[in-house]
Amino acid sequence: MNLENYIARVDNYPSEGVIFRDITPLMADGEAYRYSVEKMVEYAKDLEVDVIAGPEARGFIFGCPVATDLGIGFVPVRKPNKLPRETVEVAYDLEYGSNVLTMHKDAIKPGQRVLIVDDLLATGGTVKAAIDLVEKLGGVVAGCAFLIELDDLEGRKLLEGYDYQTLLHY
Repeated sequence: MNLENYIARVDNYPSEGVIFRDITPLMADGEAYRYSVEKMVEYAKDLEVDVIAGPEARGFIFGCPVATDLGIGFVPVRKPNKLPRETVEVAYDLEYGSNVLTMHKDAIKPGQRVLIVDDLLATGGTVKAAIDLVEKLGGVVAGCAFLIELDDLEGRKLLEGYDYQTLLHY
């Protein structure tokens, strides 16, 4: 299946000169959505993962069905003040500024093999922060799975030493 047929190109969004890759047409098509999730599930099976972690919000969109298909749990990676119990946090830099991601302190058990799932690998800041959270809790990042990679932003540089899968490249 050619997943590119289900990604809409939106020029100059959210600002002038940016090409936004809109995944909502893929999500709206049952076959395309199922196919992309199945490819991530196949990848996860090869890595023998114990749990899926996904950054909000689009990491939830792909991570939850992957976890369900595998019969394993899902751990949300959230922005500050979104999780109700004790959390750990990691600050990270963005292209213009910084951000913080959090995870419940008891979300990952030491030694658990974790697959981080998100829709997009761009600069790599978000996934690297998620990796740092998993490792801070003693988890092992078995790999990362993405629907799309924006090659020119070179986010893969922050993933050196980690296994990852991308279904589409732009």
